[in-house]
Amino acid sequence: FSLQLWNNYFHLAVAFLTQDSLQLENFSQAKRNSILAKYGDMRATIGAAIRDMWYNLGHRKIEFIPGMVGPILEMTLVPELELRKSTIPIFFDMMLCEYQLTKSFSRFEDEILHKLDSEVEGGRGDEQYKQLFESILLSCCRGHPELAKPGENFVALVTGLLERLLDYRAVMNDENKTYSMSCTVNLL
Repeated sequence: FSLQLWNNYFHLAVAFLTQDSLQLENFSQAKRNSILAKYGDMRATIGAAIRDMWYNLGHRKIEFIPGMVGPILEMTLVPELELRKSTIPIFFDMMLCEYQLTKSFSRFEDEILHKLDSEVEGGRGDEQYKQLFESILLSCCRGHPELAKPGENFVALVTGLLERLLDYRAVMNDENKTYSMSCTVNLL
């Protein structure tokens, strides 16, 4: 087992999936339809491969936490519904993996909070993502009694932060400075 090789695989796959030329929502409808007819949505294919490889790591997953939190977050923020639905559960698996070893998932939590801030500031994330993140992770956490309460607290923390970050981003170009200051105070 080569940690560096697997790390390179995940980083390369996420870089491929997030490249501008695959972000179909940035193209006209005609061009999008042409690409989908010819190649399909390669993001879903690569996302599924990343997800499957993650689950195949077995007990080695802990070696990739917190290092892979940022790249997986970047991948889940791609605005494609099926990709998001299939890859957001990786976060629960990361939480569970760390919790089983240390009885907490603080390294995972610290990393996702740190990375979420920079990703949303960079223009990624939306209301749909916030809702999917909340519903998928709450469902996963409630299925594991030992993670139900800490998981719910974590999900509430992340979705609250995401809501504030999205509000802040929305008002950055707004003329109404009062609302802008309100969002800044809420975020702080």
